[in-house]
Amino acid sequence: MTRVKGGVTAQKRRTNILKRAKGYRGVRSKKERYAHEALMRAGRYAFAHRKDKKTDFRQLWIVRLNAAIRENGHKSYSTFIAKLKKQGIALDRKTLATFAAEHPIIFARIAKQVA
Repeated sequence: MTRVKGGVTAQKRRTNILKRAKGYRGVRSKKERYAHEALMRAGRYAFAHRKDKKTDFRQLWIVRLNAAIRENGHKSYSTFIAKLKKQGIALDRKTLATFAAEHPIIFARIAKQVA
């Protein structure tokens, strides 16, 4: 079997790692080993935080809704959501929070209908 030298492939791999680590601080953007470590760690955090982002946004929507609900004369967020479900109004929290923040008149109508 003929000998295969991996110089070109190895150099390409190193170049790609360093390109992806561009902008990292210090040695993490200069040395292949540290750049690779930083990229692996960044990838783990990116995966975990994509999941966390969904929770963070849901919490934000609930806070916004709670403030708007209390302004419109309801007791609390939980009772409002319970009444909403009982009435059969199928609006999710994201939509309701958007109405509360950007279209308060529409949200007031929804709140009045739920009462």
